[in-house]
Amino acid sequence: MEVEKLRTLLEKVKSGEIEVSDALQSLRTLPFEDLGFSKIDHHRQLRTGFPEVIFCEGKTDAQVAQISERILSAGHPLLATRATPSMYEAVQAIHPEARYNELGRTISVVQSDAEGKPGVLVISAGTSDLPVAEEAAETAFMMGSPPERLYDVGVAGLHRLIGNHEKLLNARVIIVIAGMEGALPSVVGGLVDCPVIAVPTSVGYGASFGGLAALLGMLNSCASGVTVVNIDNGFGAGYSAALINRLSGT
Repeated sequence: MEVEKLRTLLEKVKSGEIEVSDALQSLRTLPFEDLGFSKIDHHRQLRTGFPEVIFCEGKTDAQVAQISERILSAGHPLLATRATPSMYEAVQAIHPEARYNELGRTISVVQSDAEGKPGVLVISAGTSDLPVAEEAAETAFMMGSPPERLYDVGVAGLHRLIGNHEKLLNARVIIVIAGMEGALPSVVGGLVDCPVIAVPTSVGYGASFGGLAALLGMLNSCASGVTVVNIDNGFGAGYSAALINRLSGT
């Protein structure tokens, strides 16, 4: 949307409809909107291809709703992560079409009819990893890469993964989410020729140290092509996967 605003502004300058000085004044006010408690970066979509995402932890319901309203008013799609049900209710009150993924804790509003580009596969080792997996999946979807899901295929029963080998081969980029010892990304990385984004989760018994064991295991993967994001960072994995998928061939 910001691209269209800037194009319209430049066309008006070119045609002489507005003065250069007036256009400069407009550009001074376009980059961000100051709400006092938050400064919304309305130019982020222009710079990076996707608008600012709301990280809801630490914010009040009213703050999330107010930021969401301003993002939506600018014509941007909305994605809010780590959102509570009450936050969703506050956003839904201003935009009835808002959607809540209870498992992934995301609020989203799509404001475009553009078709997405498939190619992202989200894999989870266990059912306990699904909150992080769904955060990753929702992020990829909102960025134009509707993902395929393959859940509960951890190394404790490797035949479950091998039985879906065709899905692995068809993917352009794979997100692999695992807790415990975090071995699954290495296994997947040894089976495919596409980038693998590994996400350690805080799932596991005491010696997993809140996901640190999985993180270190993934960082020390012997499989080439495995990149690791932070513990429980499904959003970061989904974002990176969508960028990779966007740049890949048809």
